[in-house]
Amino acid sequence: MGEPAATRASCPGTFARAWAKAVSGTSYLPMTQAQLEALLQRLTQRLAAALRAEPFDPRIGHQVGAELVAAHIASAEGLGRTVEVIQLRLLRDLGLVGDDISDRLARLLATITTGYARALRDRTLDEQESIRRAAMVARAQAERALRDSESRFRHQATHDPLTDLPNRTLFTDRLAAAIAAPGRGADRVGVCFLDLDRFKVVNDSLGHQLGDALLVQMAQRLRRALGDHLVARLGGDEFVILVERTGGTDDVVKAAEAALAAVSEPALVDGHELSVTASVGIVERPVAGTTPGELMRAADSTLHWAKAAGGARWALFDPARHRTELARYALSAAIPAALDRGEFFLDYQPLTSLRDGTLLGVEALVRWRHPELGVLRPDSFIGLAEETGLIVRLGGWVLAEACREAESWAADGGPAPFVSVNLAVRQVNRPDLVQEVRGLLARTGLPPERLQLEITESTMMSAGAEDPVRALRMLNDLGVRIAIDDFGTGYSNLAYLRDLPVTELKMAGEFVTGLRAPQVDPASRTDERILASLVSLAHALDLTVTAEGVETADQADLLRAIGCDAGQGWHFGRPAPAARILEQIR
Repeated sequence: MGEPAATRASCPGTFARAWAKAVSGTSYLPMTQAQLEALLQRLTQRLAAALRAEPFDPRIGHQVGAELVAAHIASAEGLGRTVEVIQLRLLRDLGLVGDDISDRLARLLATITTGYARALRDRTLDEQESIRRAAMVARAQAERALRDSESRFRHQATHDPLTDLPNRTLFTDRLAAAIAAPGRGADRVGVCFLDLDRFKVVNDSLGHQLGDALLVQMAQRLRRALGDHLVARLGGDEFVILVERTGGTDDVVKAAEAALAAVSEPALVDGHELSVTASVGIVERPVAGTTPGELMRAADSTLHWAKAAGGARWALFDPARHRTELARYALSAAIPAALDRGEFFLDYQPLTSLRDGTLLGVEALVRWRHPELGVLRPDSFIGLAEETGLIVRLGGWVLAEACREAESWAADGGPAPFVSVNLAVRQVNRPDLVQEVRGLLARTGLPPERLQLEITESTMMSAGAEDPVRALRMLNDLGVRIAIDDFGTGYSNLAYLRDLPVTELKMAGEFVTGLRAPQVDPASRTDERILASLVSLAHALDLTVTAEGVETADQADLLRAIGCDAGQGWHFGRPAPAARILEQIR
């Protein structure tokens, strides 16, 4: 037969693109689509040349199949799609015709699949051999690493690998021996727990490698400065000094001061001159009746006291302070269960009009009926709740309970006071504050104008971000009153308040305390003038003013004279349960 003819429609590029589209996604291809099409166009040209050649030699298919595998088109699906697209489109797209062209194509496809299968087999065998060799190498490396690790675990069981100081294990053993040694029951022992101040800044800014070099230098200094005392590294930037057979606290304080002095000398590390300080927690006590764990916990707590005081100092363990902190921790940990058991309740203090003595509103004040400690005032647990984040749940309960109780005060149809509830900064910053308040008003039926939310001046200023202010404005638009509590103890920025959704200022009790009759204390005129100025400015901003801490009739008279709108304090009534407030309303 003659050589197959090619028509004018011949286009290897069209076929190559169809081939590339068919095999894309059948396996991972480490090339771009353009690179794939270029490869397949070259193979297309080779296949076309083979189909036209005289005499016909189908062995070119072996090479094409092998190149496909080499290009990672190496899956059963990839081969299947290759055979399909060649059989259906190659002759048509390249315009190849001839009497025996179909036979040639069939024989060429057979050699392509044969070459593909052989190449895939060879590659699999090569990979298996590579894996076998890699496994042998890995096993040998693992065995060598295990031997090295065991060896290292034996100059490291008792010493820190970075600084070569004794580690936690050796220190704990020595401390236990100092406490438990027979015949030494009258001895005393001291521990200095040292931590570098702001060491994280060094690591973050200069890198861990330089940080490690600094730790090595600090370890060397401590070892030189502390003489015969055991100095150990517990980990990170924490070091501990064991002072045995102390004659009293002074011996351990001297060790702590020597350590601080050694650390505080400027350190030159890798061309950087660093100024380093440290904090030290000191514990010194008789060995009788103590344990290593108790000593270290006490030293750790004392270290935190030194850190909290500003660092670069030592602090001495104070048993009374430690007991207080443990009690505070226990109290904060009990808050969630106390909420579940219903141990919290509300008292209400009147907010009274200075103009006519009517009851305008009441402030909700939370109390805790503790099963062991009795009734606790908020100043004993609110701070703990704020520190731990429990203020969100506790504050939510106070808000809900105040709305529920206040709704019933209008049951007889007469005028009813609003209820004022304090919000903590965490509550103000919650994104769902508006939805929470709106839901409470809907569930309890309390009109929005009978709810006032009190926010401290510092909280309002810190809530100056757009979202919290927008939430307060939305609540104000609903009709909810917004008051600034303890005004005058923080920023006292009336101009700033002009742009905030505030309806009332509650003047801090410190201003009211100084108010006395002029004949008794002429200096009270100064406090009176300050209050009068603040009230006047507040009224200019359309804000009502309530004075807190009003305890005497003279104070009430002076506040009335300067135009203050309302007063709150023992002169008008002490905090009382909701039932007593209801009696007062009726």
